[in-house]
Amino acid sequence: LKPPVNVVGDIHGQFGDLLTIFAEGGFPPSTNYLFLGDYVDRGKFSIETLLLCLCFKIRFPNNFFMLRGNHECATINRVYGFYDDCKRRYDIKTWKSFTDIFNCLPFGAVIDERIFCVHAGLSPSLRSPGQLNTELSRPCEVRDSGISCDLLWADPEDGIKGFGESDRGVSFTFGADVIGVFLKRNHLDLICRAHQVVEDGYQFFAQRQLVTVFSAPNYCGEFDNAGAFMSVDPDLKCLFKVLLPKSKKA
Repeated sequence: LKPPVNVVGDIHGQFGDLLTIFAEGGFPPSTNYLFLGDYVDRGKFSIETLLLCLCFKIRFPNNFFMLRGNHECATINRVYGFYDDCKRRYDIKTWKSFTDIFNCLPFGAVIDERIFCVHAGLSPSLRSPGQLNTELSRPCEVRDSGISCDLLWADPEDGIKGFGESDRGVSFTFGADVIGVFLKRNHLDLICRAHQVVEDGYQFFAQRQLVTVFSAPNYCGEFDNAGAFMSVDPDLKCLFKVLLPKSKKA
């Protein structure tokens, strides 16, 4: 992808916050967007959130880009709300049609050959971003292990070297050393990912070699977190627009 572009993390059915992001960052096609996945589940408006994003993708295919998150998987959203929304408001066939779309979504993107974007993290089997094209033939389901699983589930962790066991019970955690090696090998400057709630909406890791962006403020109505999205300008300067939680709004 070529900058400028706004990078958006998890939305999880918080449709009002999605509209706020467009109001703050600009609507397509005047502004380019890359979404890092997790459009559905948890929130009350998963269907509206997903449909608006898909409409923008169809209408402006060269300005709007959507990656796959771990909740864009039938085994996950069957449990965390999206299946029930589709069944209650439409039918199971609608949910299956959305599942077919999820199986076609890409797993990662690279901005101007310098910023690697993915939903979650790195994999012991991933040496270069090019493997996403050569080893992940779409449409595909997410496997229980391997590159497709790790890209949607892995988390960075302080105080470890290499890859470690994840408390999620799936995939791995990875240390700063793994990030440094991956960036150096592929001549990249930054990894941008989502997947985890962070208090301020964004959070750096490994001496600013990785940043987590989470775009759903007051996540699930249970957290007091801010949301944020990252704006990348033509010179690859990254700025963050923060969406304050209700408790901190004037």
